[in-house]
Amino acid sequence: MALRRALVLALLLATAPGARADVYSWTDADGVQHFTNVRPSGGGAGKWKKVLDSPPEAGSKAAAKRGNCERCDKVGSTDTSPERFHRYDAYIAEASELYKIPVPLIRAVIKVESDFDPHVVSSMDCKGLMQVHPAVQEDMGTVGDVFDPRTNIMTGTRLLRWLANHVDGDLVLTIAGYHAGLGSLAKYGYTVPPYAYTRQYLKMVLERYYQYKAEETRAHTR
Repeated sequence: MALRRALVLALLLATAPGARADVYSWTDADGVQHFTNVRPSGGGAGKWKKVLDSPPEAGSKAAAKRGNCERCDKVGSTDTSPERFHRYDAYIAEASELYKIPVPLIRAVIKVESDFDPHVVSSMDCKGLMQVHPAVQEDMGTVGDVFDPRTNIMTGTRLLRWLANHVDGDLVLTIAGYHAGLGSLAKYGYTVPPYAYTRQYLKMVLERYYQYKAEETRAHTR
């Protein structure tokens, strides 16, 4: 799958989790996309293109204008148990195998969307671990309780696969589309929409993806 190939070969020059940096990309002769959140330097720097600017830092004037509530969830995350981070591993692995979406990406979306709490409900009625909207569940053709972790993860991962198929496996656009919708990508010529929240979301998911991918690599080399 195009997305899997692009993700496996993406450059993981990550800064510390929670850091803010721009995102740069280049496509090699084989058509594989590479990403880094470290500013390229040296002789090969010219081949990299900035694909995302950093969102405003917390405490900046732009951030202050957003107020104190980034999400304003109807039901916020309350599960603080460390076990929650691996409680749904079997379902994540199942969804990854079925839809050919890497486990670190699914985990990154879950972390940013709900902090691994299946009871979260957003102000837009998106629900559960991957914040699935009822209309999305219907579009994806899944049935069952959207708060059920397996149902939710399968639905959200199916949406990632659907988006990836429509953007040629582009990692950045797949993540941005998960937040803003495919229509928003199309509106701006299949580039990241100029929405502050979408750009912030994209940065957060990429950072978590880098973290989980590095952890996965370390686990496999032990």
